[in-house]
Amino acid sequence: MGTSTPAFLGYTVRGPQAPTAPVRINNWSEFVDTFHFRSPMAAEELRRELERLSGAVTEAEAKLAPLEADFKEKATTGDEPPLTEAECAALTEVQAADWADEAVEAEKRAEAEAAAKKVAEAEALSGPYALWIAAGNELAGLNRRKAELTVFAEYFERSGSIQLPEAVYGFFANGGTSCYVLRLDPGRSLAGEVNGDPDLRTGLAGLETVPDVTMVAVPDVWREGITPKDAAGIMGTVVGHCVTLRNRLALLEPPPDTLPADVSTFLEDLAGQGSDDAAFTALYYPWVKVPGVDGIPRTVVPSGHLAGVWARTDAERGVFKAPANQNLRGVLSLPTLLTDQRHGELNDKGVNCLRVFPDRGLLVWGARTRSSSRDWRYLNVRRLVSFLSDSIRQSSTWAVFEPNDDRLWATLRHSVTSFLTDQWRQGALLGRTPDEAFYVICDRTNNTSATIDAGQVICDIGVAPVRPAEFVQFTITQIAGQPGANS
Repeated sequence: MGTSTPAFLGYTVRGPQAPTAPVRINNWSEFVDTFHFRSPMAAEELRRELERLSGAVTEAEAKLAPLEADFKEKATTGDEPPLTEAECAALTEVQAADWADEAVEAEKRAEAEAAAKKVAEAEALSGPYALWIAAGNELAGLNRRKAELTVFAEYFERSGSIQLPEAVYGFFANGGTSCYVLRLDPGRSLAGEVNGDPDLRTGLAGLETVPDVTMVAVPDVWREGITPKDAAGIMGTVVGHCVTLRNRLALLEPPPDTLPADVSTFLEDLAGQGSDDAAFTALYYPWVKVPGVDGIPRTVVPSGHLAGVWARTDAERGVFKAPANQNLRGVLSLPTLLTDQRHGELNDKGVNCLRVFPDRGLLVWGARTRSSSRDWRYLNVRRLVSFLSDSIRQSSTWAVFEPNDDRLWATLRHSVTSFLTDQWRQGALLGRTPDEAFYVICDRTNNTSATIDAGQVICDIGVAPVRPAEFVQFTITQIAGQPGANS
C-alpha cells in the first residue's frame, strides 16, 4: 500500500463538468491538459495585445463602413442596378454573419449566394466588392483573435482567484508523483459541496471509494468572504472524513495574513488537542509566496507543497521518517518570519511552522499532528500506524471464510510477523530485536469459543514506532584551570 497520494478538493479554471468524481493526475502537464490552460503569451503581454487588438478592431470597423456603403450604392443604383435593395441586404447580412461566425438560415444563404453570383457577373462591381470583402475578412480575423485571447484573459483572472492549481503544482514540484483532483462547482457554496454525493462519487463521499488516498486538502477553503468560523466548519468536515477512514490525514492552514499572535484565536474554532480529530490534523503556518503557475507571483496555501514534501520523504526514507527539516521547492519567500520563541509557542499548540534559516533556506520545521496525546503527537507515528494497519488488513483478506482454527491463526501470525519484521529492518520500528519492536497475538488466548462462534478472528498487534528527535540538547561545560582554557 502506498502512503504518498493526496486528494485536492477545490476549483479549477476549466475541466469536466463540476462537481467531478476523483480524477487521478500523474504529473503537472496532465493537470494542465485536464483542468488548467496553456496561454500563448504571459498575462501582461496578453493584456497589451488585447489593448492593441481593440484599437485595430476600431480602425478596421471605421475602414469597413464606407467601403460597404460604396458597394451598396453601386450595386443598387443606376439605370439597371445589378442588385435590388432586398438582394443587397440579404448579401450584406449573410456576409456580416459569416464574419461574426454566426449561424445563417439555409433560405437566407441561398438568397445571398444568388446575389453574390449577380455581383460576380457585374464587371463594375468587382472592385468595390473585393475591397469590401477584404476589409471584412481583416475585421473578422481581428475579432477572432481578440475573442481567443479574451478567453485566455478570463482564464488568467479565474486562475488568480483560486488556489487548487497552485497546490497541485507545489505537490509535483516537491517530489509528488500522483494525486487525485475533485473539481467542485464554483457556483455553489464550498460547505455544501465538500461532502459530495456517494452515488455520483463527488466530494468527500467520492474519496471513500479511493483507498490509496492518504492526505486530503481543500486549498480553496479560504475563498474571498468566508469567515474563519465557516472555514473551520468545512475543515472539521474534512477531518471527520479522515477520522472515519483512519488511513489519511487532513492538511490545513490558518486564514491568510494571520499574525503569529492570532493563530491561537483561529485554533479555538477547531477540535481540541485532546480529541480524536486532532490526531488526524496537520496544520501548517504561514502561507508561502510563489512565482505563480501563470507567471504572476502570489501568496498561496502551503498544503500542496507540504503534501509533496511528505511524498518526497516517504520515497527517500520511508513513512516512518518525520517529514521535516526539508526544503520547500518552488517557493520564493515567506510573508511572515517567526522567532524561536513564537515558533515554540505555536509548536506546543500542534502548529507546524515554516522557517527561514541562514545558509539553509526555507525549511519545514515541524512534524506534529494537533494531538496532545503521547501516542499520536507526531505525524510520522500517526501515518506509520495507519500504513501498517491498512497494509495488514488488505493483505489478510484471504483469511475470510477459512476454517477458524489453530492453522489459520498460525498462518496469520506468520504473515503479520514477516511483514512487521521487514518494517523493523527498514528502521520503522524501535528495538534491538523484533521482539522488542512489536508483538503479534493470534491464538486461543484472544480467540475464544465465543468469538469463533461469532465468526471472528482476532489478531492483537502492538508496535513501537520510532519517534523523531524533535529537540536536540547539548550540555557544554567549561573546565577552568586547564592549559589553553579560557577563564
